[in-house]
Amino acid sequence: MTRVSETELSLVEGVLSTPYRNVINPNAAAGAGSIHDQATATKLGFRGGTVAGSNHMDLFPPLALAAFGQRWFERGSLSLFFRNATIDREPVRASIRQPAAGATDVQVDAWIDREDGMRVAEGSLAVGDPGEPPALQRIPLEDIDPNGCRILREMKVGDEIPAGGVIFSEKQHADRMAIITEKLSWYGPESPWGGTVLSPAEMVGLLYAQPVATLRKQIKNAVGLFGAIELRNINGPALLETPYQVSGRVIAVGQSPKTEFFWFETFADDQDGKRICEMRMLLRFMKASSPLWAE
Repeated sequence: MTRVSETELSLVEGVLSTPYRNVINPNAAAGAGSIHDQATATKLGFRGGTVAGSNHMDLFPPLALAAFGQRWFERGSLSLFFRNATIDREPVRASIRQPAAGATDVQVDAWIDREDGMRVAEGSLAVGDPGEPPALQRIPLEDIDPNGCRILREMKVGDEIPAGGVIFSEKQHADRMAIITEKLSWYGPESPWGGTVLSPAEMVGLLYAQPVATLRKQIKNAVGLFGAIELRNINGPALLETPYQVSGRVIAVGQSPKTEFFWFETFADDQDGKRICEMRMLLRFMKASSPLWAE
């Protein structure tokens, strides 16, 4: 496995960018009921089965390393709101504002664009303590009104996600490495931290699967999709085949004209109780996919 060369990155007028990449939709065969499935997605008005936003997050580590060095994996964040969906292998690239020379605790704008200029996602990339919150934490959630929800009628702010043991496995890692576009050497068996580092998409898997399986017991017959994701390394990095305790809580519930949604946060602690990483996520459910919204 090779390390992505910084010579592949471009710097134009203070904007550092990756090359355009053909990000794969690995869940295209997930079957009916998934937003990644061609038939389901087109029925709901999308151009095709969508690429999960978490897959796009794997574009950013080369930019983070160029801007901040390996410290980003220890105390860095990536915070993105997804504006438009992409489909399988559609060319996209990630970009950030170049930080000032010598900056050690800093946050910069981050975004993803499609080749035709359509904005796919936007937010922030940071390291250390920049003195301002990441992009998603600047979105006011306290005034979101949960009234009128049907799909999420049983969910409420403050609902706890009970702690459960999670390990990101070798099999999961092999599946991710088979499709990842940015192959860092640290995603192999050796890294400065003595183990295989999880990519951002793998961190999402670690912080998402067990908690959301708990929450989704309340959700019937509705197609979901990622609306926003923020990852925070607290005492990172998260490592492969390492046991973590993952817990969380619901922090907002509401609706838009086309979706119902909830925001939640999850936290991964190691076996000694040390906080390793955290995630904030917006998960949307399409009203058009639910019989509860049938006219």
